[in-house]
Amino acid sequence: MLFASLAMAQSKTASTKKLYCWDDNGQRVCSDSLPAEAVGRAREELNAKSGMRTAEVARELTEQERAQADAEHAQLQADLAAQETRRRTEQAMLLSYRTEDELRRVFNERVTIVDNNIKTARYNVVSLRDGLVSLLQVAGDRELAGKPPAEKTIDTIRLRHSSLVRQLALQASFERQRAELDVEIADILQHYRQMKGLDTAATTPAGTAAVDASSTPAPIKQ
Repeated sequence: MLFASLAMAQSKTASTKKLYCWDDNGQRVCSDSLPAEAVGRAREELNAKSGMRTAEVARELTEQERAQADAEHAQLQADLAAQETRRRTEQAMLLSYRTEDELRRVFNERVTIVDNNIKTARYNVVSLRDGLVSLLQVAGDRELAGKPPAEKTIDTIRLRHSSLVRQLALQASFERQRAELDVEIADILQHYRQMKGLDTAATTPAGTAAVDASSTPAPIKQ
């Protein structure tokens, strides 16, 4: 009975034993243990007995990729806020807002969100660009010294450049959204005045409806 239990335990251990497989400089490496240098890499986990894949683990995100993910999340929040504001203003404009100033305050949160997104995207662009310039300088110095750039440096340059391109696209999207928001606010205010029977001749020009121009982030040099 004891031998049978031991055999069953050994069989269970063998069936659950894993193999870890990852890419190391273009070479597929597999091991029954995961070394420290491979912990953050993308890998597959296989059943050692059957060879079937049991799990797939994505690589850890870099600091730049986390910043990118945060910016994309901020974009989603801004979009949701825009949808909610439009719904509220369309359904309750006459009932909820006694004055134009009350209606303007509805947009303050959206304006703040978009302005903060623009500032964050611009900061990330500057940071990524500075880091990329430094890496290119390192690679250039090695080439001038007759040495090829380190493979890790080349990979980091590619990753940094890709992150910079994505961040520039996000910055352009936020800035475009900010301009569209000014137009939307001006249109809604004009509609509000018409519904209230107010004088529409004094309608604020598009682009200055919600906030003073000085509060809008200044364009950054590309």
